[in-house]
Amino acid sequence: MSTIRVLYIDDEENNLTAFKAGFRRQYEIYTATSAADGQKILENVDIQVIIADQKMPKITGVDFFKSISKTHPDPVRILLTGYTDIEALADAINHGDIYRYITKPWNDLELHNSIKNAYDAYVAKIELRDKIAELEKTNDELNRFIYSISHELRAPLVSAMGIVNVVKMEGLFDSCGEYWGLIETCANKLDYYIQKTLQYYKNHKTTSDISSVDFNKLIQELIDLYSYTDKDTHFHVEIRQNTEFYGDAFRIEVILGNLISNAIKYQKEDETNKKVVISVDVQREAVEIVISDNGMGILNEHLEKIFTQFFKAKTNQGTGLGLFIVKEALNKINGKIAVSSGLSEGTTFKITIPNGR
Repeated sequence: MSTIRVLYIDDEENNLTAFKAGFRRQYEIYTATSAADGQKILENVDIQVIIADQKMPKITGVDFFKSISKTHPDPVRILLTGYTDIEALADAINHGDIYRYITKPWNDLELHNSIKNAYDAYVAKIELRDKIAELEKTNDELNRFIYSISHELRAPLVSAMGIVNVVKMEGLFDSCGEYWGLIETCANKLDYYIQKTLQYYKNHKTTSDISSVDFNKLIQELIDLYSYTDKDTHFHVEIRQNTEFYGDAFRIEVILGNLISNAIKYQKEDETNKKVVISVDVQREAVEIVISDNGMGILNEHLEKIFTQFFKAKTNQGTGLGLFIVKEALNKINGKIAVSSGLSEGTTFKITIPNGR
């Protein structure tokens, strides 16, 4: 371990001499008879522990520590006091201006242990700051990676999907057996993964932005957006919104979009009357939303697991991300969700979101 650099400020020369004599072999010691001289040393030496006497002619030890809290925040501060000044000590401790105080005359063992503990606190502070800097760097790299996913990766994917659509328009989709269909399926699946990844990332990064939410408009936009995948699914919508609702529009859209998309996606192929029922009841305290379908349903043993990241039932062809994102988004806005389902009978989700008005 490197030698601990200690600065001791005291207007009494005898105390400085005694400190040097007692600890010169254990620490690299710097001394000053005034706060101004101590300030000069701090500007030229990387001090790790500062000891200051409380009662000095021009400035108290507590006030000196406060004065250097912004310019020299790293050194850990110990106060020596020969009299009881509880109010000043309590204020200094509460504001983080001092690490510990020791009464004079000091006990060598107590002061030695205090310096060692203060140095450990100093090292921990520096390591924490380095870890934070490392995390910030990693976060910046993650931001660039997400940007790459949303732009550089998705752009060629959209082009490939566009080519498939051109093939369909020209009547050549079935000309090569099932190959074009396989390409379309893979492209759609990859696009779905990219979109869910972006949703998950934005849900964690985006701060809540409270604004007015019009559920009539929002629900219709989401139905129009997702119903293109299955035109045979019929929607029955009942919205009661006689009062203003304020909430996180981004996360509410993510929640409802995933649930409506799932309600369409997991319909039974042989069902002749595919339907999704959406009920929205806006009250002054909260909105209650119920989304039901008559689709494939979920096994009872799976109901507690469906909100787990990457959980997929054997009959489920999804990614295991959609409902996990729903639960994460609800947690961000203090919402609640309940689910009931029966195999081949359909699924009902009930969501409650507080009104932020």
